[in-house]
Amino acid sequence: MPLEISSPAFTQANPIPAKYTCTGASISPPLAWGEPPSGTKSFALIMDDPDAPAGTWVHWVIYNIPATSRGLPENVAPAASLADGSLQGQNSSHKVGYSGPCPPSGTHRYFFKLYALDTVLTLQSGATKSRLLQALEGHTLAYGELMGTYSR
Repeated sequence: MPLEISSPAFTQANPIPAKYTCTGASISPPLAWGEPPSGTKSFALIMDDPDAPAGTWVHWVIYNIPATSRGLPENVAPAASLADGSLQGQNSSHKVGYSGPCPPSGTHRYFFKLYALDTVLTLQSGATKSRLLQALEGHTLAYGELMGTYSR
């Protein structure tokens, strides 16, 4: 089932504003999503760049976002756990939280992949993208994707 995901900061397939990148403040952009299917117990989000020279670069891993949430605010704190119970995983820089787009050259695509899950995951904070993908196997009720670009 498709899940609508958008951002008031940029639109599908258009540039991500510099403030959300390494040339700006490198803060997470605000995100919004629609009503999930019934039975949704939590959300998970992965942001990655498949155009990175060494292979896909993971910029953000966040999970156990409450089922009542309909988005993420701008500038989510780079903390392992958030006040609402959300947990953040490890990005490709080996840090917890959001890491803004920072392509070495050319225009890169950045995918924000949102999963509506039928469970709250038992993962500890700091999980990698691959560990999260394993944990959500068989638990995804809906999926949505927003892609933005950036070049410097």
